[in-house]
Amino acid sequence: MIERTPGWVSARVAAAEKEAGATFDLGQCVQEPIHLLGGVQSYGALVAVEAGRIAVVSANAAGKLGPAAVAGAPVDALLTAGQFETLTALADADTGSTAMMPVELASGRFDVTVHRSGARLMLEFEPAGLAQEFAGFYGPVRQALMRLQRAATVTDACRAAVTEIRELTGYDRVVAYRFESADGPGEVIAEDVVGDWEPWLGLWFPATDIPPQARRLYESNWIRVIADVDDATARLVPPEPPLDLSLSVLRTVSEFHLEYLRNIGVRSSMSVSLLSGGRLWGLIACHGRDVTILGPQVRAACEFFGVALSLHLAALREHDEAAARERSRTMIARLLEQITAEPSAGWPESPAGLSEVIESDAVLVRDADRITVQGDDPGSAVVSALFDALPELTAGEPWHSDRLGEDLPALAGHAAALAGALVLPTGLGRDCVVWLRRERSVARRWATDPAEPVRLGPHGRRLTPRGSTAVFLASVRGRSTPWTANDLAMAVEFGRAVMGIAAAHARRLSALNSELLRSNIDLDSFAHAAAHDLKEPLRGIANTATFITEDATDVDPVTARRLAAIQRLAARMDALLNALLYYSRIGRTELRREQVDLRVAVLRALEVAGPRLTEASVEVGLPEPGEMLDADPVLLDQVLVNLLVNAAKYARRDGDRRVAAGVASADTLVVRDNGIGMPPHLREQAFQLFRRLHPAAELEGSGAGLAIVRRIVERHGGQVWAEDSPDGGTTIRASFPAAGRLSQ
Repeated sequence: MIERTPGWVSARVAAAEKEAGATFDLGQCVQEPIHLLGGVQSYGALVAVEAGRIAVVSANAAGKLGPAAVAGAPVDALLTAGQFETLTALADADTGSTAMMPVELASGRFDVTVHRSGARLMLEFEPAGLAQEFAGFYGPVRQALMRLQRAATVTDACRAAVTEIRELTGYDRVVAYRFESADGPGEVIAEDVVGDWEPWLGLWFPATDIPPQARRLYESNWIRVIADVDDATARLVPPEPPLDLSLSVLRTVSEFHLEYLRNIGVRSSMSVSLLSGGRLWGLIACHGRDVTILGPQVRAACEFFGVALSLHLAALREHDEAAARERSRTMIARLLEQITAEPSAGWPESPAGLSEVIESDAVLVRDADRITVQGDDPGSAVVSALFDALPELTAGEPWHSDRLGEDLPALAGHAAALAGALVLPTGLGRDCVVWLRRERSVARRWATDPAEPVRLGPHGRRLTPRGSTAVFLASVRGRSTPWTANDLAMAVEFGRAVMGIAAAHARRLSALNSELLRSNIDLDSFAHAAAHDLKEPLRGIANTATFITEDATDVDPVTARRLAAIQRLAARMDALLNALLYYSRIGRTELRREQVDLRVAVLRALEVAGPRLTEASVEVGLPEPGEMLDADPVLLDQVLVNLLVNAAKYARRDGDRRVAAGVASADTLVVRDNGIGMPPHLREQAFQLFRRLHPAAELEGSGAGLAIVRRIVERHGGQVWAEDSPDGGTTIRASFPAAGRLSQ
């Protein structure tokens, strides 16, 4: 995996920070404890109460609230018993993370926001004159919410929201910002901005612009307001131990963020969180060129708007995701129909349609040693590297990455062509479906013209959107568009369906194999019994014809020919029955495999076939010594006898007659003759039982020899076929693969 600096920043992004001209370590920004900054914005004051006494105050509290607002003083010197009791009840009520009420003090009227931080009651005072009357903006807010509900898409809803919030608050720029993932970069998808400000619509920000601790606070607080970037922070007294200000509405601001806002010409800002399932989905970010102090009522209205928008966006996204799932399921159903209709064919030759199940640039289907590709083929070298680099996977459980070069370093060199993969194992071995995505392409659209000067702080131009360009491009280089939860769900659903069909096919195949085994046993038994039982009456017929011929002295020529035909046909029938008996016996014969020296086996076979070869004047070429085959020696002898006898039967009528045996490669027997040969279109028929390519009157034999050869070879788990010999005639090749791959 890629090396990461402590906190969050990858080594590649850290290098991009240096290229961008930053004079600080962004790792410090990422690790900054922004909830423990020890101060509040000075337009208000903070008082933290514990056990009836003021434990912590902001340094400006006495000046704003009166001399009783000091650390160590009793709280009843600042607030009446009724006020404190009501504030305590609000903090303990189920009204959300904070609550607000107006309070009248000797020094003036204040709006007090209250929440708890551990054992302490946190009271944040803002001058009441800042607040607008609720009745004044209730109507516009209600109408804005109604307009929002009419938005039919996420983008339309965000576009309506930024317009309404800018109208409500008066900021100069309001944008809706969507995160690509929980820890990823984000894009401005909607904007309402004054005419003399540069538009940000379409601007991408690197993930490091909003570090993880800031994202966590956005999830805890619906709204965050910065009234003045040049505000002199009111420090907390005492400063130690640090006070947790996670839920504070007045919390002071990180210097890094203030620098960022100053560099882009922003004096005040507000952020409204957009949540989905309790996680940060996006933000509404507001910027003003002047100091802007929003009272609690306006903040509450904006917060309410953010909640309503979050709920509406969730409904729209659920609608879009449901539609996408429905499209995926429709395509899954079509694919499953195809697989079900062709169970013996395995996966389709082309995985067309799988890219419609999950959006991708290409789809690979691996079935045993066959790999098929649909879409943009990344090339055999990249595909091989991918399969070699994948970890061990469990069938039905998808594995995914949108940064293959980081997650699988062996693929780092192929990042441009192959950046993301979603792998669904579908069965035994390494069978799988793989959806692929290329490296993402990003339009370089930034907030301001790089040629324009900007106001820079001591940390340089990195802390601006334009300074984020190099960092963003570095952070997405070698990455694809991320795989969504919907993508993963559809992969799992597709995998379950395929495995269910595979299991059903396996059960059906097992039942068919059992039935076939029983049928083969019955067929072998029948063939053996029929051949054995038919031989007895056949011998009687042949003997009777012989007796008649021997005893009769005045048989006419026609009768003599008929008796001779009976004897000849009985002899042929006996040969056919012997062949059938042997053929059926092969299926029940137990193999006893061993390494057989082919030269020795041929010499044994010549003891039987030799006289026929001599009679036909066929010269025999013996194998070289040491040529070995893994076979049953008795059955191998029968193969050689049949092939050598065939060489004698089908020898050419004139010229030299030859037959030779040998081993090709490691496991293939080759017997080559220069006889009369076989027509190519009849070669397969020659291996069928009792099928002869020449009339019985021309050449003797039962027509079972090659069928017996095939039966024996297949019992060894091999194959046998015929082809032309280089100098005419026939070459028979029979494979005898190593033991352990036997066919039954």
